Amino acid sequence: MTARIVGVETIDVRFPTSRDLDGSDAMNEAPDYSAAYVVLHVAGGDKHTSEVTEGHGFTFTIGRGNDLAVAAARAIGERAVGMSVAEIVGDLGGFSRHLLGDSQLRWLGPDKGAIHLGTAAVVNAAWDLAGKLAGKPVWKLLSDLSPRQLVDLVDWRYLKDALTPDAALEMLEARAPGRAEREALVRRQGYPAYTTSAGWLGYDDAKLTRLCQEAVEQGWDAVKLKVGADLADDVRRCRIARKIIGPGRRLMIDANQTLGVEEAIAWMDALAECDIWWFEEPTSPDDILGHAAIARSIAPTHVATGEHAHNAVMFKQFLQAEAIGICQIDACRLGGVNEAVAALLLAAAHGVPVCPHAGGVGLCELVQHLSIFDYIAVSASMEDRVIEYVDHLHEHFHDPVRIRGSRYLVPEAPGYSAQIRRETLRDHRYPDGPVWAGMTS
Repeated sequence: MTARIVGVETIDVRFPTSRDLDGSDAMNEAPDYSAAYVVLHVAGGDKHTSEVTEGHGFTFTIGRGNDLAVAAARAIGERAVGMSVAEIVGDLGGFSRHLLGDSQLRWLGPDKGAIHLGTAAVVNAAWDLAGKLAGKPVWKLLSDLSPRQLVDLVDWRYLKDALTPDAALEMLEARAPGRAEREALVRRQGYPAYTTSAGWLGYDDAKLTRLCQEAVEQGWDAVKLKVGADLADDVRRCRIARKIIGPGRRLMIDANQTLGVEEAIAWMDALAECDIWWFEEPTSPDDILGHAAIARSIAPTHVATGEHAHNAVMFKQFLQAEAIGICQIDACRLGGVNEAVAALLLAAAHGVPVCPHAGGVGLCELVQHLSIFDYIAVSASMEDRVIEYVDHLHEHFHDPVRIRGSRYLVPEAPGYSAQIRRETLRDHRYPDGPVWAGMTS
């Protein structure tokens, strides 16, 4: 019997991180990290495929509204029910386009908002399933694809004015001969990371001081602080951080969209003494021209953004406008792995480093695959490239990230490292799981 998708399970999973202000920033004062979680259930197939019965994926939110992302994932996922597994994993580009091809659902986007978040959860689950069937982690599954197969993952209809499929193919083919050498190197050395765990806006100066000192002792080479609520506070906090980490480590700041264009420029002028490497989300995430104006004004400090960029078209325009010096893809804001590949190709073609947004629930687990693949097959570089790391909630995953010093170690388990433990899904299910029983979000 042919292996098919026989059901789509969706779960609203939330963690009460607001209790300790973990994840707090100027825009999001008390987030409850959450996941709209999807399980693609498989039945049938030969002995090999029958041993892989589930693909797991999710998208990330911060509490209220997660139910909307869950509903979107359910609506999107229903389009996969009945499809053969071979049809899906044999053409993951076509599968992504199939999910996005519902014209009635697209009206609620298109390619943005809750519907696109739901798409990400389902596409990510399909890649997890494909990796498990192949016996490979997703970074390896991607890295073993031919340049032509990688190009075919992408929906090019809105992107060809910035990068043609032929130009992308030529770029990938030029870098293909060094894949094995780069894979061996990243397996030995890991992939560079930075920490945000020290810099949440809700932490007082004493906690900031202690956590920055711990970051230095743990070997971190780069630290990011949240800013944007009060300039005087930010100057004081950045001075504290710079004094502790010293001149040899990188310091980044993140305003989480709270400032206007002129305000952001003035903010950076006041913080320039602290030698800031990048200024993240200085203004509205939709304001491409505003980011370009900021980038011109604050150079050589880079503008970094992308965690709230809805789709690859936005990345195309950020890059065309020279509005960003650091491209920050998000594994769950974009429509899953396929659209992330598009953004990686665009960034590489424009010579802009990709430093993914992570933290949250499971984002570290996902984006490590994308960055490792980027190094092996796309950009062929780790220069000025780091993955965000936040030491939150990894214990809830079957295949959690592994960190040594300031580097991600390469994941080895088949799949997308997306699978959350069943006991966590039970206990943190909202609103009736034991963690939430009797509480309000």
